[in-house]
Amino acid sequence: MLAILNSRGTSIMLKSIAVLTSGGDSPGMNAAARAVVRTALYEGVKVWGIRGGYHGLLEEDMFEMKSRDVSDIIQRGGTFLGTARCKRWKTPEGRMMGYKHLTDRGIEGLCVIGGDGSLRGASLLSKETGIPIVGLPGTIDNDVWGSDYTIGCDTAANTIIDAINKLRDTASAHRRVIVLEVMGRNCGWLALVSGISGGAEYILVPEEEYNLDEICDNMTEAYKKGKRYILVVVAEGAGSGQEIGQYIAEKTQLDTRVSVLGHIQRGGSPSVIDRVRASQLGEQAALALISGLSDIVFGYSKGRVVSIDLHDAVNNKKVLDPDYLHLAKVLF
Repeated sequence: MLAILNSRGTSIMLKSIAVLTSGGDSPGMNAAARAVVRTALYEGVKVWGIRGGYHGLLEEDMFEMKSRDVSDIIQRGGTFLGTARCKRWKTPEGRMMGYKHLTDRGIEGLCVIGGDGSLRGASLLSKETGIPIVGLPGTIDNDVWGSDYTIGCDTAANTIIDAINKLRDTASAHRRVIVLEVMGRNCGWLALVSGISGGAEYILVPEEEYNLDEICDNMTEAYKKGKRYILVVVAEGAGSGQEIGQYIAEKTQLDTRVSVLGHIQRGGSPSVIDRVRASQLGEQAALALISGLSDIVFGYSKGRVVSIDLHDAVNNKKVLDPDYLHLAKVLF
């Protein structure tokens, strides 16, 4: 019997796949989903969209997709498929229900675009049911092990830089200390790269210990020598920006203001990097999935697309680049 080959010359084993976005939204998710859909259709494979992440899967909120369904979305932030948190997915019973809803429609494989928690849920589904799973790292935190890049992190970092540029103007005018809290509950990548590129005097991340009393003493001394302003970038996992700002104000008696960016970091039209890389990862995910591969996350390492074992990705903790940490200290 002749094997059906795709455009890369590898065998097509799956005839129908599905894609969902899960967890926190990130700019570039639409580009990734678009690439998955159009690659699958190009290869003659049926593709389904699942609305609302794992919650939508359990509610059977899914539809067969055509090329037109992913038109006019590459430039949009968020995710046109929608996303949601889902407690039921954390139970074996919930995952088995989701598996049944997939197989009832003849869906043979699933592409999951999301962060660490979403990929962990995909890993459990694969172990328990054997259904082919391919993941894409979609999170602004850039905290997925094995990849230097996650979909949305570049756009979020640029959003922070825009805020830093504006905050510096008002800080300089009033000789203020500005404490800027950015996202990053368990990973300080956003704070680190935005702090370096924004010229922050202090960068506080959950991976590194810091001495706030020592920082305050250094600030006081710097102002005595004529320093006009100081910018402190804090990852949310390293402490509350409000509490840190209050402590600095009381300890130093310097005019201190706090800005918490919050969910503005998740939105916005994705950057060129996020559009192109998400599209590349989406194509690779679709090709791998329809070829019958499973338990893979596609990411980037040293500027190249790499495949990462799904179970390794969710069972290992990513560490910050030591070169970045060193650079932050050198440029202080």
